[in-house]
Amino acid sequence: MSKIIVIGSGMVGSAMALDLVKQHDVTVADKSSFALDKLKSKNEKITTIILDVCNSDELKKTIQPFNLVVSAVPGFLGYQTLKNIIEAGKNTVDISFFPENCLELQSLAVQKNVTAIVDCGVAPGMGNIILGYYNEQLNITDFECLVGGLPKIKKWPFAYKAPFSPIDVIEEYTRPARYVENGCIVTREALSDVEQVEFEGVGTLESFNSDGLRSLLFTMPHIKNMKEKTLRYPGHVEYVRVLRSTGFFSTTPVEINGAKIRPIDFTSRLLFDEWKLGETEEEITVMRITIKGIDDKGRQQTIVYHLHDNYNHATNTSSMARTTGYTATAAAHLILNGVFNNKGVFPPELVGKYEKCFHSIMQYLNDRSVQYVKTQY
Repeated sequence: MSKIIVIGSGMVGSAMALDLVKQHDVTVADKSSFALDKLKSKNEKITTIILDVCNSDELKKTIQPFNLVVSAVPGFLGYQTLKNIIEAGKNTVDISFFPENCLELQSLAVQKNVTAIVDCGVAPGMGNIILGYYNEQLNITDFECLVGGLPKIKKWPFAYKAPFSPIDVIEEYTRPARYVENGCIVTREALSDVEQVEFEGVGTLESFNSDGLRSLLFTMPHIKNMKEKTLRYPGHVEYVRVLRSTGFFSTTPVEINGAKIRPIDFTSRLLFDEWKLGETEEEITVMRITIKGIDDKGRQQTIVYHLHDNYNHATNTSSMARTTGYTATAAAHLILNGVFNNKGVFPPELVGKYEKCFHSIMQYLNDRSVQYVKTQY
């Protein structure tokens, strides 16, 4: 039994802790005593600690007794938190999806003899793992990942609920989107190139550019065409564009009655209630990964993975928490069991490239009824 600390007790952090505590000694750290008490009520075996990750010294001291650190902090705290974990010499799995380039911490991780698996969720995460696996088998020419988390019940105007903080979702709507076309990196504004896409069991969804390729831009430069797009119900993009165009996502403070406030903070506060996913509210995660390439006999191959995951009533766990969190806990077991022990910072494609790692993660998810259905032609 290993000692694991999960930093962050939000929806995904809690799901990971509840999964890991079945086999390990698990502690969860967060600055919110309310969130920790809520998690503790679900499983008394979980130990909880109040921790502010912004206090670097306290963070490094707190994580010392543990074999593995799982970071589930908000994106804006992610990079510095990961850096502190690595400096403390601790192996880690990270799902914070920070905007900075994780590979900048590579030399530090090697120096500290640390294994750090980052971006280890559903997307980024599983799309990378699948691509990494097939990159060892095919000369890949095209990669596309369409993914989204959606509520079962559409509520006007946004028809959207977020398992994450609104500030992290808004980042997805404002950060320029990069994709690869004919071997060149193309940068477009987020929410661009809206297309209608059909998904069985869901119907028509709209896809739009988002900056989801992340590390793939640097680790898979030989693939001529790569694109990641986010999925929402039709109409969502138009409403979000209106907010963005009128300045509601601006980080420049404005003065109101003598007080200065950033519009994005005001918007996030309003959207917190509008987008908050109820604890037992049904939602789904849908994803379609398409890989095209040439095999060693010169034959064109197209491989498609479909995911359609639902809220789990048996465990009262959201689909996004399951699909994101269990990918990370699968990776945690790769490190703990010595299946993956390379030293450095590893985005998921550099883990999935190993056949044993790929099949281990797939089996782990399947055991938890997170099922990726493959077709090949």
